[in-house]
Amino acid sequence: MPRRGFVPRREVPSDPIYGSTLLQRLINKVMERGKKSKAERIVYGALQLIYRATQRNPLEVLAEAIKNCLPLVETRPRRVGGATYQVPIEVRPARRISLALRWIVNAARERDRREVANFFRDHRAKTMAHQLALELIEAAQGRGGAVRTKEEVHRIAEANRAFAHYRW
Repeated sequence: MPRRGFVPRREVPSDPIYGSTLLQRLINKVMERGKKSKAERIVYGALQLIYRATQRNPLEVLAEAIKNCLPLVETRPRRVGGATYQVPIEVRPARRISLALRWIVNAARERDRREVANFFRDHRAKTMAHQLALELIEAAQGRGGAVRTKEEVHRIAEANRAFAHYRW
């Protein structure tokens, strides 16, 4: 494996409407096949829906949701002899945010659309913006699919604590 130098992290520019780098990272996570304007419409629509549903600043709800989804530890496979162990390691701060955003977006995509329509009391409320808004609201309250994913990762790390001495 070649030994290359340290690659600096590229700065994510802040989003043009709210001036938040966190929001820009969420937009980038929602984006599929390079369609950024579509991702922006989804995220900004979700923020408007959050405001309508909670009467709170949507950026505060977003920050709270991400805070509740941040993982502290995760497991990485490590081969020792012939066996592969799941070794729990602490998650770096930048990766914590990336994982939290990924889990929120994935949980929103997998959400049942009927449940979303019931929450917003609108049979047409079946868009990705509605799904993302509901996931962010629930994550801010400590519920939802992304929070469950975090708890599952923590549970697996706790179960494999015996292999923590294999950390590298």
